[in-house]
Amino acid sequence: MHAMKISFLLHNAYGIGGTITTTFNLARALADRHDVEIISALRHRERPNLTLDPRVGLRPLVDLRHEKDNPRHLTPAEIFPSSEYRYRQYSALTDERIGEALASLDADVVVGTRPGLNVHLALQAPSRTVRIGQEHLTLGNHSPRLRNALRRVYPRLDAITPVTEADACAYRRRMRLPGVRIQALPNSVPDPVLPPSESRERVIMAAGRLVPVKRFDLLIDAFAAVAAERPDWTLRIYGKGEESQRLRGLIDRLGLYNHVFLMGAVTPMEAEWVKGSIGVATSNFEPFGMTIVEAMRCGLPVVSTDCAYGPGEIITPGEDGRLVPVGDRDALAQALLDLVRDDELRRRMGHAARENSRRYAPAPVVTQAEQLFEELLAARSDGRPPTGRTGHALVSAGHALKDTMLVAASNVVRTAREARR
Repeated sequence: MHAMKISFLLHNAYGIGGTITTTFNLARALADRHDVEIISALRHRERPNLTLDPRVGLRPLVDLRHEKDNPRHLTPAEIFPSSEYRYRQYSALTDERIGEALASLDADVVVGTRPGLNVHLALQAPSRTVRIGQEHLTLGNHSPRLRNALRRVYPRLDAITPVTEADACAYRRRMRLPGVRIQALPNSVPDPVLPPSESRERVIMAAGRLVPVKRFDLLIDAFAAVAAERPDWTLRIYGKGEESQRLRGLIDRLGLYNHVFLMGAVTPMEAEWVKGSIGVATSNFEPFGMTIVEAMRCGLPVVSTDCAYGPGEIITPGEDGRLVPVGDRDALAQALLDLVRDDELRRRMGHAARENSRRYAPAPVVTQAEQLFEELLAARSDGRPPTGRTGHALVSAGHALKDTMLVAASNVVRTAREARR
């Protein structure tokens, strides 16, 4: 495998969030063999909040500390799609700077990390460069207007990489992008450096932004049943966000102020995960589930809502965790109590979680990414379409068959789960 020059185009590398975390993780892993840089459309502080590997270059384009009042930045963007969630943060100035950066790009591969930036890649990246659009949310999360905008320009990309196979199926089925390779590429979590949890501490752990979709209110409500039976157990919730005060009020109303603790945002989380014995995720919607993988990699079994799309592809119910219906407080409380009551079950599931989550380690994920990049580069140099590699399953008929099989398998698994409940 020859060394490549790889560029990532990121919204704001100086912030905090799942897309930034997973981009930094992948860039660090790729930097072992390749020349990697991150181009940050925006910058609002001197240094990134998260630690970036010193081997990875970082190039900001618009510095909001000095340029937020630039007349061009006060002029609406024309390339970044107006139907994209972040549209108001983009402008004629970002259009220009991103266009200039892409026009001068000498990378073999350029990777966009959100729909609006993928549009820039499709329209402005040089044709000699392999253009890959990542999907860190899901297709169904986008408005019809945004999907139509993407449908018009995405055929110019070489590949789309959703983070789950379920979303890759949705892209193949609903977007109809002939000549564009669609391949799931999961997020990765760095290899742990601390010894794993031994499942002895009487602590349940959760982490994420304190926003409504994460349903930490449901978790606190369900944990009340755990505390009533096992008052020696506590719940720690890590993160910050708009729900902080409301959750604190709920804790007080339920009399759980000695049992439930809002810990604030902590980065990195590994040193915290290993202090717990059970991980929990209660989202209504989860494109992937980074915190689930983080907890499992630290040896915690995870109880999660069975929401679209990520948890069901990460957790094997009964082996390394449990899946419960979305919004079901009683099922969540029961699943937590099952693990709280049984020390041996908790330890066994924790060991399985650590083993099963190795597939999200940097090495296997970066191998998938490198193979994808190499195949797309080879197709480009041979003048072949990116989906046309001989012997590769990613052709239209293969897509259709694979989608049918996945849907059927998903239905079988879901029926089995429901029968066990």
